[in-house]
Amino acid sequence: MIPGATDPISRDGKLLILAYDHGLEHGPVDFEAVPESMNPEHVFDVATHDAVTALAVGKGVAEAHYPDYEDEVNLLAKLNGTSNLWMGEHDSAVNWSVEYAAELGADAIGFTLYGGSNHEVEMAEEFRDAQEAARDEDMGVVMWSYPRGQGVKNDTKPSTISYAARLGLELGADVAKIKYPGDADAMAHACKAAASTDVVMSGGSKASDEEFLSTVKEAMDAGAKGLAVGRNVFQRENPEALLDGLEKIIFEETSVEEALAAVEGHGEQATLD
Repeated sequence: MIPGATDPISRDGKLLILAYDHGLEHGPVDFEAVPESMNPEHVFDVATHDAVTALAVGKGVAEAHYPDYEDEVNLLAKLNGTSNLWMGEHDSAVNWSVEYAAELGADAIGFTLYGGSNHEVEMAEEFRDAQEAARDEDMGVVMWSYPRGQGVKNDTKPSTISYAARLGLELGADVAKIKYPGDADAMAHACKAAASTDVVMSGGSKASDEEFLSTVKEAMDAGAKGLAVGRNVFQRENPEALLDGLEKIIFEETSVEEALAAVEGHGEQATLD
């Protein structure tokens, strides 16, 4: 890992990445709960919140919308991704180059690796090329480290998630995005496995405010450096309120109760405004 590589997408050494690659990976179904989220401008507006340290998007969304937000949003270029229409063994197409991402003004790159897939070898080689090209551009590297495929029997098993974190270190990622393994001890082990690679928790499916904030608090206390979240933010009618709470936990190290108060307080302030 290169010292300072994540400085442009972090704050005080911590990260809150807003992920918006769902239109490719999952399709429009993820936007049905909050129809405004279908429009990338809505999510770019959300990403101007002080708590968000980077916005992860694919090439088309970056081309169309990032130029209007380059002074307010840090761009994390999600280089690979495959639609949910794909029915083969887990794989992910490389959709744009590091060089082109740099031309668009990206501060870092994101890259999915499916450890355990029959395509792991090819994906690792593609990651190598992207990682080394990112170093030439002085860009940080975030790995979406998701064990999936024929070689993986249980992708939520703590030992599997620790392995995912370790893959980030071994292959040269500055940050490994992993699933929460179910409890604080397992998360602490995953963070130790990653060693000098920072670990961020994947946000996953939408949960209640209290449940989600409690899980983020557990992950941070266990050694995570932050969060990479999509649906738990943009599937809310008031995403800024939850970001107020996440800011409390991730950057101010408050309790869940204080974070929930910030969420509720945002709603009250919006009513007054």
